[in-house]
Amino acid sequence: MWRVGFRWILVGNDRKEHEMATTLSDAYVGDLSDRITGTVLRPHDSGYDEARAIHNGLIDRKPALIVRCRTADDVVAALAFARRVELEISIRGGGHSVAGRAVTEGGLMIDLAEMKAIAVDPQARTVTAEGGVIWSELNDATAEHGLAVTGGVVSTTGIGGLTLGGGLGWLMSKYGLAADNLIGVELVTADGDVLEVDAAHPDLFWALRGGGGNFGVVTSLTYRLHPLRTIVGGLIAHPIDAAPAMLRFYRDAVADASDDLTVFAGLVHAPDGSGAKLAAMVVFHSGETADAERDLAPFEAWGSPLVVQVGPMPYPVMNTILDAGYPKGALNYWRSSFTRGLSDELIDIAVARFAGVPSPMSAILFEHFHGAVTRVDASATAVPHRAEGWNLFIPSVWTDVDDSDENIAWTRESFAALRPHFGAGRWLNYLGDDEADDAVRAAYGPNYERLREVKRRYDPENVFHLNHNIR
Repeated sequence: MWRVGFRWILVGNDRKEHEMATTLSDAYVGDLSDRITGTVLRPHDSGYDEARAIHNGLIDRKPALIVRCRTADDVVAALAFARRVELEISIRGGGHSVAGRAVTEGGLMIDLAEMKAIAVDPQARTVTAEGGVIWSELNDATAEHGLAVTGGVVSTTGIGGLTLGGGLGWLMSKYGLAADNLIGVELVTADGDVLEVDAAHPDLFWALRGGGGNFGVVTSLTYRLHPLRTIVGGLIAHPIDAAPAMLRFYRDAVADASDDLTVFAGLVHAPDGSGAKLAAMVVFHSGETADAERDLAPFEAWGSPLVVQVGPMPYPVMNTILDAGYPKGALNYWRSSFTRGLSDELIDIAVARFAGVPSPMSAILFEHFHGAVTRVDASATAVPHRAEGWNLFIPSVWTDVDDSDENIAWTRESFAALRPHFGAGRWLNYLGDDEADDAVRAAYGPNYERLREVKRRYDPENVFHLNHNIR
């Protein structure tokens, strides 16, 4: 009488909502509410629409239930309920994934947004944070002790999704990816077991560092921390006419970059809302002041920049300087791929494609991988992308839903035009909702078959499939 079959997901919205409203009776939902310390939201409840909304405004899905968990036991209860009534399960941490798979249509969303505890151990140089924490919160907490770890380049990103997908960031050339600094995880498995996973569980711990959300619900993460207070960083912007020359300079200038130096470059728009196109470099240096001045001088001196905003700042501030370009609720459609170098032809194609970009919020970016992140063996974690080079990233962002077709078409066409210069790898956290299985395999690379073996052991029924799925 109260079993919900997945076949109802395929019928019309009105009938589906009626079936679910009838099937998930107040008594059954009330029983779940009584079992948890968090809250259960249904479509008619206050706060439901806010809870189901994630960062990407292109995603508009309606779960039958949202369970806002506060403890790992809440997650266990929500998971058991969903499996008992055969509701599809999705997991929301920070809600930042562009693919939007944190939100199920008609299923049960396990929402970790209220799980915000952070505990820093300054003597051991570790931090443990719950699954709803975002990077700005973690950065601020560790900075109080003069400590830091590699986080995302946008501070509103959730720590869980970013880390499980690898976790690139400004510190990756010095200390590796966020996943490389992960030393422990509290995980709720498909069977409802709560596991403390670390190096003593080599296969599962290996898989969690880069395998995405395929193996369970991560309710807390423990990271190794590093001494860091002030960095030197900021933005250098040139007129768009200088883009071909600037990108060639950038390619050559980072060829022998130290571990302290990370520079991303790209084709962007002015942040003042004018829509002016710019060629820009974002620079980051984590070393001594004298070394930073020496290493950054060539970037500041090259050409005739319109803007040079580079100076010392707290590490957490550096992680916020790109936030304005990714506002919550804006519509996002992304593509990315690792490249086979940064050839003159690739640069020229990127510049030509950017000339016709329809949105004043979109960009074409080049993320440089070098240093510590490349000195980890490709099979040491589930993240296989350890070669020095560039990830090309096309984040299309716009605000008017009526402009969606034009922006999506431009992104796809630009990606296709650049494809001859791509390598084999794809960055997991940048994959869109419409990417084919070959893109997912390219993200996991040579580690895919081992990941399948771990998936078979810990989630043989593929309960956790709303992710970039390991089948």
